[in-house]
Amino acid sequence: MTTPFAFADDLGPEKIIHLYDPATGLKAIVVVDNVAAGPAIGGTRMAADVTLEECVRLARAMTLKNAAAGLRHGGAKSVIVGDPRMPAADKERTIRAFAKAIADLRDYIPGPDMGTDETCMAWVHDVTGRSVGLPPELGGIPLDRIGATGFGLAQAIDAARGFCGLELDGARVVVQGYGSVGRHAARFLAARGARLVAVSDSRGALANPDGIDLDALDAAKAAGKGVADCAAGTPLAADDLVAVDCEVWIPAARPDVIHGDNVDRLRARLVAEGANIPATAGAERRLHERGILVLPDFIANAGGVICAAVEYAGGTRADAFAVIEEKIRGNTRAVLEDAAARAVPPRQAADDLAAARVRRAMAYRKTY
Repeated sequence: MTTPFAFADDLGPEKIIHLYDPATGLKAIVVVDNVAAGPAIGGTRMAADVTLEECVRLARAMTLKNAAAGLRHGGAKSVIVGDPRMPAADKERTIRAFAKAIADLRDYIPGPDMGTDETCMAWVHDVTGRSVGLPPELGGIPLDRIGATGFGLAQAIDAARGFCGLELDGARVVVQGYGSVGRHAARFLAARGARLVAVSDSRGALANPDGIDLDALDAAKAAGKGVADCAAGTPLAADDLVAVDCEVWIPAARPDVIHGDNVDRLRARLVAEGANIPATAGAERRLHERGILVLPDFIANAGGVICAAVEYAGGTRADAFAVIEEKIRGNTRAVLEDAAARAVPPRQAADDLAAARVRRAMAYRKTY
């Protein structure tokens, strides 16, 4: 059996907390990885199959993401075991129970993630007085509604064009996970002339080599249907999405969707990681060997947490977009230039950049 200590190193995690409330049936895990730069910001994920290992890995990704973005926040993550599509009253009761359980955990600031949204963060804020990604009525910047992460992802892709000979005008894009990140990324890239040729969600997949009508896709989703029910393309086996010819492949859903069994089927020039930890370490190495450029998750998808940090500091939506563009474009170029100079994968360059920033922050802390 894997123990929490198997995940520990000199950066963290600082706290691993298991939560259980017999009255509501709440089961959750919170991992506060590192708070050297300040209180940790990290999303609250709800899914039926979340695990401790997933939570620890996601918390570390947040530490590196926040450090790479130069934010005054450390990294953390929480996962709630449950079906995010449960009845609204049950979901509110579960989220409020979770908030009550973390009320005294003041070095953790929750934000929205898979299975939670700004309404959930409003419930958390009502109980604890702290969260990000709030509704605008509470002074928040609804990062999922405005597409902060998708906007940042598009900025990272644009900044990486010269490193892989990519032209966005006419580029074919595949999005695995048509949710708050994938949907907005597709639109921001379409504004630059790219076209979505294949897409998936939890219910299925759709393909159209001539391009999928985004309005039709959004209409189908708004009607409660899956992407495969949209008439703008042909249903596709979800496992075959990885093999669709394209220039840009965007994983924007669960961890480890690119792995040893499917990595050699992927046909793209650039993989832009919209989700956190969407590829195994071995798969990323194999993509690098094949000459496919990978934009690491915590560099490319930091738009959401940058927006959250701007909100927490009292900034505006316009401030958030400006900071996202500046930081993500700058970090993307810095990582890819270093990777090229040292002949190492972008992941190694990104890890080295972020870890060095975390350790510099840790050097200012009193340790005795």
